[in-house]
Amino acid sequence: MAAIATVLVASACSSSGSSGDSKDTATLSKDGKGKKITVWLMDDAQKGWPGVVDAAKAEFKAQTGADVEIQWQTWTNYTTKLDTALLSGNAPDALELGNTQTAKYIEAGSFRDLTDAKAQFDNSDKWLDSLAASGQSADGTKTYAVPYYAGARVLIYRKDLFDAAGVTTAPTTLDELKAALAKVKAASAGTPNFSALYLPGQNWYSAVSFGAGTFGVKGVIAKKEGDKWTGNLTDPKFLEGVKTWNELQKEYSVGGTTTDEATQDALMAKGNIAAIIGNGWEVGSVADPKVGDPSLKDKLATIALPGAAAGSTTPAFLGGSDLAVPAKSANPGLGATFLQIYTNTKQQTELAKFAIPNAKNLVAAYKAAAPANKATGDAAEGATWFIPNSPAWSGADETALKTAFGAIAAGGDPATELKKVQETVVKDLNG
Repeated sequence: MAAIATVLVASACSSSGSSGDSKDTATLSKDGKGKKITVWLMDDAQKGWPGVVDAAKAEFKAQTGADVEIQWQTWTNYTTKLDTALLSGNAPDALELGNTQTAKYIEAGSFRDLTDAKAQFDNSDKWLDSLAASGQSADGTKTYAVPYYAGARVLIYRKDLFDAAGVTTAPTTLDELKAALAKVKAASAGTPNFSALYLPGQNWYSAVSFGAGTFGVKGVIAKKEGDKWTGNLTDPKFLEGVKTWNELQKEYSVGGTTTDEATQDALMAKGNIAAIIGNGWEVGSVADPKVGDPSLKDKLATIALPGAAAGSTTPAFLGGSDLAVPAKSANPGLGATFLQIYTNTKQQTELAKFAIPNAKNLVAAYKAAAPANKATGDAAEGATWFIPNSPAWSGADETALKTAFGAIAAGGDPATELKKVQETVVKDLNG
């Protein structure tokens, strides 16, 4: 956090901008003749949807007269590189970052305020709630980063094992899921260390999802009221959801009470796990020839994790990427315009062939692009949740949650363990 604190001081002291931009804001600009802007994008786009990037560059050139230099980045050590660039004044004109990273940079004054320009971004009134929240100020009144694309966790299961147990239709409610798991467990009783649903205790993302149903996108773990954060982890409704998760892991998950989800794909590939909760891309990891079992490729299926009622989903944590204009951008207006073009309906519809797009009205295109996209698309369209949108949220809070849920999975009292972690998280959030 030391680097972020320095960014805060530096950003408060100085900011540069082109004509039409105030000290802290960025307004869209078409005045780019003879100019070239620099944009940092992760190499996910270079590998996955380079055509979308090229189309946006061409459209930007036609509209502004300016060129775009894409500098491809990787997630490894990206935060350190970003901190250095924002401090030195050698920041790009626009950049990508993970949606869990955004809040601390917003608080530090590292990004331009895009609130006034937001209405000029296609589908800004339909952005996916969790992605939109990650780019806002803590009170939700200002926008400093725009949604780019998302990823969602789903139920990944062995269709062959479910079929063999007589479960030939995917469950549509939690009760149906429990009934299905009971059949799968009974049918595989002879398999040593068999998990009908592997739920490692420290996978706090999955555990929190079960308790997230009634708190909206921002208020699941904690909510901000005025200048103070208060916790929701001991709310009776949250505890009731955690009870469901705890029952599932005790009844259907073998081992892993004090571990997280990092090894679940490799474990599933060994053949004694019928289902996991994971990111959609983990299907490929389970069947990967190098680290998994390629014979499972056609045996894996996915659905959005069902909710209590038919047609509903258990809220999914929505990860993904945001796009922002650095405070020290040399061309903030052009940087904002590139982001507007890169996230317009045309580009996002094309991106939907490869990833979940940034707006609810475009998710249908993603689901239509491939049958395998339906589950993650359904999860993104359904209820979602996000971490507290505060720069004070840190890895230490995630570790505290992992420890608490691991203790619960190992037999600890949920109310007691969640009270302890809530005190830790709220204290951190309130500084």
